[in-house]
Amino acid sequence: MNKRALIIDVAKCINCNNCVLATKDEHVGNDYPGYAAALPPQGHEWISIQQRVRGTGTQLDITYVPTMCNHCDDAPCIQAAGDGSVYKRPDGVVIIDPQRARGRKDLVASCPYGAIAWNEGAQLPQIWIFDAHLLDQGWKEPRCVQACPTGAIEAFYGPDEALAARRAAERLTELRPELASRPRVLYRNLERTRHCFLSGSVCRRDARDRLDNVEGARVELAIDGEEARTVATDVFGDFRLDDLRAIGKDYVVRVQHDSYGDAQATGTLTTSQNLGLLELSH
Repeated sequence: MNKRALIIDVAKCINCNNCVLATKDEHVGNDYPGYAAALPPQGHEWISIQQRVRGTGTQLDITYVPTMCNHCDDAPCIQAAGDGSVYKRPDGVVIIDPQRARGRKDLVASCPYGAIAWNEGAQLPQIWIFDAHLLDQGWKEPRCVQACPTGAIEAFYGPDEALAARRAAERLTELRPELASRPRVLYRNLERTRHCFLSGSVCRRDARDRLDNVEGARVELAIDGEEARTVATDVFGDFRLDDLRAIGKDYVVRVQHDSYGDAQATGTLTTSQNLGLLELSH
């Protein structure tokens, strides 16, 4: 059976908020009986964007993570409702019934992701419904996907086996995997929010005693004496060693260039760090 999922590439999200605005445009002031009551104009958003910052100084990495209802296959909200007022459709979309769930403020706390909002005026718990009302009219994707200018959000429709294959091939993951709720919103490049990097700039001193960027220098990272990563500097002399997880361990960064010499930096990996200028010397 074909089911729906959402795949979000956080490396492509630029925080334009088009997905947020498109959802508001579709749902603020509009009731869709059987799907959702109107989203209030203020107070909460069904899609929001979290900001994660790594690094220091001139080497900062900002990642934007769109979040919404995960439409979990083992949804805690469905278990908490217990009466069918929250249910999962055959296509994988979770719906909070806008009639049967009226007054169920307790359901807000049932979502460990914080994706359920309480509509005080309507006395309803509410979630992003994957624009199921549009999909049932023949739309191929929800409005948030159509509104994304960078292609950061992709709608998937197919068997779970195909989704599992893509998950493995593309290293897709979910928010808070320890919850084991089997969410149907998966992320690409989410390691940018979870793991550290070491960065820096490699330079040399020329005959006029001026610093010059060095392209193509070999940068080797060793953690606790074992080589972990090797990269080369770019045209600006910059490098980044990313996806580092050995928090609390000692590292050595060795830089080598056949023409300009060597440099080295040491420390303990605690968070993303900019090592600054590493000047080569023979």
